[in-house]
Amino acid sequence: MRRTLGAVLAALALATAGPAASADDRASTPVVFVHGYSGAAWNWNTARDVFREAGYGDAELFSFEYNSHQSNERSAAELAAFVDRVLAETGADEVDIVNHSMGGLVSRWYIKELGGVEEVGHWTSLAGANHGTRTANLCQAYPSCREMLPGSAFVERLNSGDETPGDVEYTTWYSPADGVIVPYTSTAVEGARNNEVPGVSHLAFLSDTGILRQVAAGLAG
Repeated sequence: MRRTLGAVLAALALATAGPAASADDRASTPVVFVHGYSGAAWNWNTARDVFREAGYGDAELFSFEYNSHQSNERSAAELAAFVDRVLAETGADEVDIVNHSMGGLVSRWYIKELGGVEEVGHWTSLAGANHGTRTANLCQAYPSCREMLPGSAFVERLNSGDETPGDVEYTTWYSPADGVIVPYTSTAVEGARNNEVPGVSHLAFLSDTGILRQVAAGLAG
């Protein structure tokens, strides 16, 4: 009997969003949520509710969880393995990725450096640290934070050349009221649909149902 995605991912200490779906049952492209620094799978509870309202089933929503203190390169490799298992279990050809904060670095490294460009349809970044953030100075004890500093070798390589490679549709959402991504314009990616919104703090992107509804509608469409 084929193992469910939950069993596979539990063995890998990853978080899964629900029971597996067959290709026939799948109505939408699976969505993989990627949290940020010191985050966890539960950060996406509101987003999951909003996506359900938009017509997604639990078997199409997956929350990737990782150790945000380790190197973003290692986290990206774990994300690549997670996505491969989602694709194998659902029968989908690609996934859509929605990320927050440092999750932008993790998911973009996977897309650009680890072959994700062939497995991702849409990439949406909420308050992503896509060009680094000066607040990473506060946690330099960890590799991920050192990599998240503007001008780091990691950030420079990630943003060298084409910032939006392949046929992936790239979208970002960012706000002057962020307070954590400094400068807040670091989120915007050249070649993406970049949406600046007023008055949304860094963590509020995870609970702003208005923005999340627009994200869900954009992916479903």
